[in-house]
Parts: sequence; C-alpha cells; structure tokens
Amino acid sequence: MKITTVDVTPDSWKYIEELFGSNGACGGCWCMSWRIAKNEKWNDIKGVEAKKRFKQLITSEKAHGTLAFSGDEVIGWCSFDKRIDYLKLDRAPSLKCDDSEKVWSIPCFFIKKGFREKGVAAALLKHSVKTLKLQGVKIIEGYPVKLEKELPAAFVWTGTLSLFEKAGFKIVSEKKGKQRVRKIY
Repeated sequence: MKITTVDVTPDSWKYIEELFGSNGACGGCWCMSWRIAKNEKWNDIKGVEAKKRFKQLITSEKAHGTLAFSGDEVIGWCSFDKRIDYLKLDRAPSLKCDDSEKVWSIPCFFIKKGFREKGVAAALLKHSVKTLKLQGVKIIEGYPVKLEKELPAAFVWTGTLSLFEKAGFKIVSEKKGKQRVRKIY
C-alpha cells in the first residue's frame, strides 16, 4: 500500500470530516480533547460543539496537522501545534515541563479502521516532524501510551513508544503511568 501525506490546509476540512465520520474520530472528540479550557467540562464540549470548534481552528489555520491518503481515500490524521495551544495537555501535572513555550506537541493520531498497523502512523509522524523541522521548531514532544497490556486501538490515540523511538524521540519523563518523549534539533 502506498501512503501519501500532506499538511493540513483550510481546504482540508472536507477530508477531516470524511475521516472522522459522524462520531468525530472517537467519542465525539474532533481532536479537541487536549484543547479544552480549565473551566470547561468535556461532556459539554464533545460532539457537535467540538466539531464546530475544530472546523473553526482548521479553516482559520489555527490548528495544524498531517493527513494520510491511500490513493484518493483519506486514511489517517496526526495533530501538531504549540504545546501551549493544547490547554489541557499543558496544565496536566503528569506531563509538566519547564519550557512549554518552546515546545511543539504531537498528541494525537487517528487511523481509519482497516488501515491500522500498516505504517500509517509512522508516515504521519515522519511528515509532521519534517514539517516542524522546516518551520524551525527545535523541540518536538509526544505522549505515547504505556503499553503494559494490549489495548484496543481507540486507547492508543497518542501513539506508542516504539513509534516515537523509531522516529528518533527519547523518553524525557515518566510519571503516573504517562510518559513524554522528545526530539530536539
């Protein structure tokens, strides 16, 4: 299978909507879970509100990411932005860092069912890292799930340690079952 990857543009919304489907990728997330403000409750945001917010971010070029295709079919998504733009992530005590203003994060992958475990996430990560490097980003961070047992794909949405390690990331912190990895230029 040939996988092609592209940077998200404002015109990409139609592909994101097609890929995420009516469920918003997983449980109405629409890639907004990490972006909620401190005073917001996820149950009030997920679904229609999350979709509306994410569409606004994409079409106004305030959210970034990579899409993967197999031929004309959209098969994967990887989100990346400044760490401080992911409000929930940036305030998470178990993922705390002292230099968040300088960090860009890759906190989310979504691979279409039927295309998982076929290299799509690796292609998305490679493209995202290349894009960030070309933009002059010096610190790229990920938050791979700790695979202490086999998990359903929906619970591996932050990627795996092996995925990030194969792309040159190193563990910089492990706390309360969570880990942070970085690639520094």
